[in-house]
Amino acid sequence: MEGLGQHQVDRGVAVIAGALTELDEVSLLGLDQAATAASLVEIAGAEARLGELKHRVLAHASQVRVEEATGAATTATWLARATRTTVRSSRRAVHLATALETYQRLREGYAAGRVNTEQAEVIARALEALPVDIPATVRAAAEQRLVELAAHHDACDLRVLGDRVLDVVAPAVADAHEAARLEAEERAAARKTMLTMTPDGQGSVHGRFTVPELHAGMLRKQLLALVVHDKPALGTTPLVGEQGEGERPEPVKAATGVELGAAFCELLERLDGSQVPEMSTGATVVVTMTLDTLAGGLAAATLDTGDRIAAHTARRLACEAGIVPVVLGGRREVLDQGRRRRLFTRAQRIALATRDRGCTAAGCRTAAWFCHAHHDHPWATGGTTDLTNGRLLCPTHHRAAHDPRYKTRVLADHQIEFTLRC
Repeated sequence: MEGLGQHQVDRGVAVIAGALTELDEVSLLGLDQAATAASLVEIAGAEARLGELKHRVLAHASQVRVEEATGAATTATWLARATRTTVRSSRRAVHLATALETYQRLREGYAAGRVNTEQAEVIARALEALPVDIPATVRAAAEQRLVELAAHHDACDLRVLGDRVLDVVAPAVADAHEAARLEAEERAAARKTMLTMTPDGQGSVHGRFTVPELHAGMLRKQLLALVVHDKPALGTTPLVGEQGEGERPEPVKAATGVELGAAFCELLERLDGSQVPEMSTGATVVVTMTLDTLAGGLAAATLDTGDRIAAHTARRLACEAGIVPVVLGGRREVLDQGRRRRLFTRAQRIALATRDRGCTAAGCRTAAWFCHAHHDHPWATGGTTDLTNGRLLCPTHHRAAHDPRYKTRVLADHQIEFTLRC
């Protein structure tokens, strides 16, 4: 065969092609269950071994610049055209071929059929992601460990294991590497942090934000807490419940975009500005309204941001800690800035929670700690801030209490019933 001028690789490939040709028309009748399973495993091993040969030849193709013969720009683009594969997959193949020249243990495992192509790609990328300054012995130990793990784990598992391989082979190096990586990631996240808010001129503001994972997790937990506990929602669950005593709503499986949006608004309303630096009015929103509006009129109120809100919304917010209502008389003189004097004290809220044990809307089972303290007789019309005039309402029913579409009736058991006006 040497006289034919063929390289050993050419002859080997010819032998493989010939063997496969012999199998083209072979009947599978008589191949029992055990033999079929064994054959598939052996074929997978042969595929891996042939894959290693392919990538070894491909690395050589890059060295001899096989693409020059056709004027292709790179070996990958030549391979894609010659083998009718995508450029993306061909680039991955060239990348792995190059990596196998560096990682000898990985190449040996691949050539022996102990590592398949998917696994080899994952292991190569995991090794490339290791810190450049780790000792060669640590890198070699990581490579050996991942090749051994390939005998028991697929590519998905190896991707996870590869991220943490230093924890096994060099814990001290892993700790230092992770600390440096996290610090770099957090610095990068801080540089990318941004928020935009654009009014659409129709009463809504559209926004986008990018925040670090830490703060995204904090926001997500708070929003989900509001979604989970703020039940039942108006329009989806009857306000006058049909649940028996002691029954609770089904837990929320997932939050929709609409629910998260509503929860975000609720979260903003709960902020009182006490944890941020003081400015002229602090970070607390100031709502300016007339006495007539506070007492039940229809005139809109104005925020200190210049935005306008509906009268019933202003009256509802006047009950909460995140808003400072400034009430004006007929000549715009300030009649009251006493929101904080109108609020129920901490001791009163504890007493309300002990007495009411949760939202007092009929049929609602929201826990007491998640409720607002509400005045039955509005403070603006002479109501007092005491226990006889107070009750707990969940955020949804508190909105309903200040929504002119609903009328309320206090029942004999101190529960409050909401009815949509005709």
